[in-house]
Amino acid sequence: MIKTFIDKLLGKADGAKSRKPRFGKRVEVPASVHGINPELVDRRAVDVVRTLQDAGFEAYIVGGAVRDLLLGLRPKDFDVATNATPEQVKGLFRRAFIIGKRFRIVHVVHGRGREHEVIEVSTFRAYLDNSAAEQVSGNERTSKAQLSGMQHAVDASGRVLRDNVWGPQDQDAARRDFTVNAMYYDPETQVVVDYHKGIEDAQKRVLRMIGDPATRYREDPVRIIRAVRFAAKLSSLGFALEPKTGKPLVASQHLLQEVPQSRLFDEMLKLLQTGHALASVEQLQKLGLEKGIYPLLDVVVQRAGNPLVRAVLQDTDRRVAEGKAVAPSFLLACVLWQDVKAGWEQRLARGEHAFPALQDAIDEAFEQRIGDVSGRGKLAADMREIWVMQPRFDKRSGSQPFSMVAHIRFRAGFDFFRLRADLGEASDELVEWWQEFSLTDDARREDMMAQVREEQRQAQRAQQRKAPAVAHRVPKADGAEPPALADDAAPATDAPKKRRRRRRKPGGGQGGASDAGQGD
Repeated sequence: MIKTFIDKLLGKADGAKSRKPRFGKRVEVPASVHGINPELVDRRAVDVVRTLQDAGFEAYIVGGAVRDLLLGLRPKDFDVATNATPEQVKGLFRRAFIIGKRFRIVHVVHGRGREHEVIEVSTFRAYLDNSAAEQVSGNERTSKAQLSGMQHAVDASGRVLRDNVWGPQDQDAARRDFTVNAMYYDPETQVVVDYHKGIEDAQKRVLRMIGDPATRYREDPVRIIRAVRFAAKLSSLGFALEPKTGKPLVASQHLLQEVPQSRLFDEMLKLLQTGHALASVEQLQKLGLEKGIYPLLDVVVQRAGNPLVRAVLQDTDRRVAEGKAVAPSFLLACVLWQDVKAGWEQRLARGEHAFPALQDAIDEAFEQRIGDVSGRGKLAADMREIWVMQPRFDKRSGSQPFSMVAHIRFRAGFDFFRLRADLGEASDELVEWWQEFSLTDDARREDMMAQVREEQRQAQRAQQRKAPAVAHRVPKADGAEPPALADDAAPATDAPKKRRRRRRKPGGGQGGASDAGQGD
């Protein structure tokens, strides 16, 4: 109260009013202006919006989906925002699940198996002053018990650990990151609600942070990675980071050290597996963020010029563009093959057996490069299987080819082998053989195996014919040294061996080898 009185004496605006954040002005843009094609909107997202609206709640498609629709693109994911609480949302759908602690949201699931689709539904959140939030001294792990009863909490650096206070739509828009991601689309009325000139920025191809960028990065340092990802994704359409948005990125990078490793790992995969891997690497280098975000990402950027790594990044982008699945285990197996191969070759040079040497090299690579991610059992197991398969492609005997093609990871291992062949690390003939063997029927497989056995027998006979003759030692006669062969005298390899006849000692004694020696 005293501060308010002093402010009035000094001619300042009302203290409370001056501290009130600006939430932007609501602008409703009709279809005739924004031009969104309703055919690009997922019917399941429309059903979720309609169900919520029929129950008396506000509901909109929100975020990147609206941005992509404005640009004429078909979004891969659709999110919905509503004023219904997570519990109210869950109660309206048969298959809905509340997830998350930092941000509680609802996953509404449509379909089953590989064809299922998840519509993410979030509740409008209030714009709160983080200086007024409850503060904990630790992080998500060390302060778990303390955070369990909090709705709005930050750590010592100001990073938001809990943000589950609901509010109106204008406040929800203010707490989103980029203006082009803060628009709301109603598929029923086809109206876009825009509070921060997102449509204007989309037309100008500008990525602009809502509010003060440095403050927003401090609230959630992962926004640094999101800025890189959006810049990479939209660079082909002419988008670029606004200078004020890009300037604090490097200075704010140290804040990522407080973010859980698991969350950074997930954000790294989004950079590399959403169809813009090469563009993401280029943006990291362009913005000065090529080192320090996450150790494994540093290795990817460092090795992006390596033929195998570049090939897998290109292949990942291609598969995403074609709507095909991509696996992090395959990408990381390519990135770290350099470490595994070097360790394996060193052990073989020391005389170690091939398979144990490979296993030890893999363990060393996990320990040095992946760290705690190696504890993610499935990821580590899949990478190991891809690597262990590589020497087995050279062996086509017995039942091994049949067990190989029946292996659940055969396709990943074979694709890895094919990439290696493209770079000269493996035989093209072997790639073609395994490709046919994996796709043909059992009768043809038996014929192929018989042909391999015949080729191996012919190669063995040819090797025996080329083998040099064994030199026989001639015993000394009367103490004289045997004559030495001339340096340029080559032994005749094709001449048949001669057997020496045994001589019997005079007197008909027991037979034995004479001083002339015996041939063997």
